[in-house]
Amino acid sequence: MAKVYKIGIDIGGTNTVVGIIDNNNEILAYDSIKTQEYSLVHKFAEALLECIKRLSKPYCVLENLKGVGIGVPNGNFFDGSIANAPNLPWHGVINIKKVFEDCFKTPVIITNDAKAAALGEMLFGSAKGVKDFIMLTLGTGVGSGFVVGGRVLYGHNGLAGELGHTTYIPEGRYCSCGKKGCLEAYASASGVVKTAKELLAQKPTASILRNKPSLSSKDIAKAASDNDMIAIETLDKTARILALKLADCVALTAPEKIILFGGLSGAGNAFINPLRKYFDMFLLDCYKTKVSIELSALKGNDAAILGAASLLDL
Repeated sequence: MAKVYKIGIDIGGTNTVVGIIDNNNEILAYDSIKTQEYSLVHKFAEALLECIKRLSKPYCVLENLKGVGIGVPNGNFFDGSIANAPNLPWHGVINIKKVFEDCFKTPVIITNDAKAAALGEMLFGSAKGVKDFIMLTLGTGVGSGFVVGGRVLYGHNGLAGELGHTTYIPEGRYCSCGKKGCLEAYASASGVVKTAKELLAQKPTASILRNKPSLSSKDIAKAASDNDMIAIETLDKTARILALKLADCVALTAPEKIILFGGLSGAGNAFINPLRKYFDMFLLDCYKTKVSIELSALKGNDAAILGAASLLDL
């Protein structure tokens, strides 16, 4: 059987990762570029094409390419567009499928990045064989993919499942989407940093975070692992907020699992333990002990890359 390759691309607000995938759904090679360095989407596509060419040389991928699957924030599986994605450098409504097909000269399928991760987890990860689950991606933004009855939930317009832009506090923090008080403004990487800065301003507690000239969510996770009390409280507050919203989701779709991917999911027990504690606190009694919170079984961006590429097989 001749080798046929697929390319999976995970476009994030900070980094974009490209993977070459073979017949056996093994990722042969990775590369990445910085998303925010490209203010023009066609220049971004050209940079990705060069990235693909570099990766492809050892495998003759371009001569045996089935196509490209892409997960992107606000990506619409139905029409191949992105519409006013708050964490990307391109504004308005863009037919990104056409931009990439014109550049790559191969079939391209688009979906939302969290939905791609959900598909990857369902086919290759810890949701294999699970028909009802929620995939949550915690990074530059808060993405979510809902799987109900073994099918990714798209809604009538392809944009269902935007948990990150549901409201946590009306008139709360500004969100990059233009609303106030979204979950993303509190549980994203930048939201966690804002919480830490608020606590540092409110409390005289000694903290290694006070010495950081450019504080990041990774700094906070590391400090929490070193028993820094401000960092621990930051993760605890964030876990409580996220748990409240996840408990609401359970009441709506009754998933078997909630799977976390990226960002804070790598913060360890300082985040996961309070998340599970508060989640159980907020759940209706009829759901208690029936929904698990788990980490992705796939490393790095593999869930999103494999999920995006698998769109070509559906």
